[in-house]
Amino acid sequence: MTQVDALGLACPIPVIRAKKALEALGEEGGVIVVLVDSDISRQNLQKMATGLGYQSEYMQKENGVIEVTIVAGGGCAVVSQTPEDSSGLVVAIGRDTMGEGSPELGHILIKGFIYALQELVPPPTHVLFFNSGSQLTSSDSNSLEDLRALEAAGTVILTCGTCTNYYEITEKLGVGEIANMYGIVTAMAGAKRLINI
Repeated sequence: MTQVDALGLACPIPVIRAKKALEALGEEGGVIVVLVDSDISRQNLQKMATGLGYQSEYMQKENGVIEVTIVAGGGCAVVSQTPEDSSGLVVAIGRDTMGEGSPELGHILIKGFIYALQELVPPPTHVLFFNSGSQLTSSDSNSLEDLRALEAAGTVILTCGTCTNYYEITEKLGVGEIANMYGIVTAMAGAKRLINI
C-alpha cells in the first residue's frame, strides 16, 4: 500500500500526485491511500479513479482529514474519454460574454452560441467552464435550459471548482459537475478539435 500525503494542497495537486502514485504501481496494480482535507479534493480523486476503471472509497478521520483509498487492479483499462462515435469536439468557455465590445451584446452572443451547440450532430463531448464562464452553469443562468439539453444529449459539462468558489456560486451549480483544473486540462488534451471562447 502506498500513502500519498496531500493535506493542505489545493486541487489539482492531490489528483496529480495520486495519478503518479497509481502509475508507479505498474500493470500489477495495488492500493494507494490519499490523505486530503477538502471534500472537493475527495470528490475529484474518486472521479479520477472511476474514470480509470478503479474502485475507491473514503473515510472521514479526525481533524478534517479525509482518507481516500483507491484500488488499482491489474489489467484495468483506462476508460476512453473520446469514444470513436463521438465528435471529439471540446468547447472551453472562459468568460460569460462572447467577443469584445459591448458586454450586453456579449451576453446575448454567448447565450446564442450555447444554444447553437445543441444543433451539432454529434454534440460536443465536453463543454468546459472556467473563470467568469463558470457563472453560466449556475442555477440563475439564462443558458441553463440549453446546457441541460446538451447534457441530456451526452455532452459532459464540467465547471472549475476553484472558479465557483471564487465567485461564491458552488452551491448554485445548476448543471454538470464541479471539476478541477487537471480534469479540464485532460479533457482539452484529449480533444480531436477544440473551440476556446
